[in-house]
Parts: sequence; C-alpha cells; structure tokens
Amino acid sequence: MSHDDFDFEPIRGLPAELPKGEKLLWQGAPDWKSLAVHAYHVRKVAAYFGLLIVWRVGTGLYDGHSPVDMGVSCLLLLTLGAIAVGVLSFLAYLNARSTVYSITSARVILRHGVAVPLTMTIPFRLIDTAALKTHGDATGDIAFKLPAKERIGYLISWPHVRSGKITHTQPSFRSLADGQRAAEVLGAALAAA
Repeated sequence: MSHDDFDFEPIRGLPAELPKGEKLLWQGAPDWKSLAVHAYHVRKVAAYFGLLIVWRVGTGLYDGHSPVDMGVSCLLLLTLGAIAVGVLSFLAYLNARSTVYSITSARVILRHGVAVPLTMTIPFRLIDTAALKTHGDATGDIAFKLPAKERIGYLISWPHVRSGKITHTQPSFRSLADGQRAAEVLGAALAAA
C-alpha cells in the first residue's frame, strides 16, 4: 500500500496531464532552511528570545535577584525559544516537502499545502511581471504580479506569496536554491508565449 498523498498525480506537482503541445520546462521546491529564515523568520524569533534573556538578566541584577532565580528563568526562556524555533523550522520543513513549483510552456503551477493540498495555476496571460529577489544565502524568490482584478487569498497562499503584499497578493516561488535558473527558464517561456 502506497503512503504517497500525491499518488494520483500523473506528473509530480501537476493535478492532471498537460494539454497537447504544452511542455514541462522546470520544476523545483523551496529549500526548507531558507524558507525557515525568510518566511518563518526563525532568526528573528531566536533574537527575540535572546533579548528576553538579556532583559531578564539585566532586571534581575538591578532588582537584586539571586543568580539561581535568574538562571532558572533564563533556562525557561531558552527552552521556550528553542521550542519556538524548532516548531517553526519543522513547519518550514513540512511545507518545503509538500510544495512543488512548476513552469510549463503556458503557465506556472504552485502545488502546496501540508494538511490540505492546493494547486494554483497561473496562465502566462495573467502575469503582468515576474521579479527575482535573491537572498544572501544564494536562494531566491520569484514573485508574480497579477492584474488588479485578479484576487488571491493571502492567508490561504502563505508562505508562497511575496512578503508585505497583503492587499494585492503576489503569488511566489519562495526560497529556491536555483532561483536564477528558474527565472531564466520563466523569462524565456514568457518571451516565447
């Protein structure tokens, strides 16, 4: 018995066979470590708990608390911070494992969803612009700007959306290890279409 939730897919990441004449040009998925940093903000969460520990030590020294009391409360904060970073990292890992981005000769396809799989198909005719943003860890995001009349739910599509674009959501390929290559394939496909 197969335990693959996507066993029904004729081609990995695609809900059905491609129409005649349409070709699959590229497929990829997010890098989970980059997704954890750039979408789930694990570094910011770790820094927040680090600041809480520094604050606890500072207020403890100012108020004259015993080193044991400060140590216990700092250990509690460290444990809570480690749990928070661990949970967020695990969610990023699951999200990256369940996501497949595809570029065909006529559209881009985002299959994502840990608990409820969703597939978003964006024909090239609906893409006003596509922009690559590279990160310091050599990964990149490709955001797709759609016409104003096309509405996509931010929460249902997160984290596969451009950060900060809530009112006019821009679906995105997030944290691609080969973002430059994907952008080149997409650019050539858009030009050919």
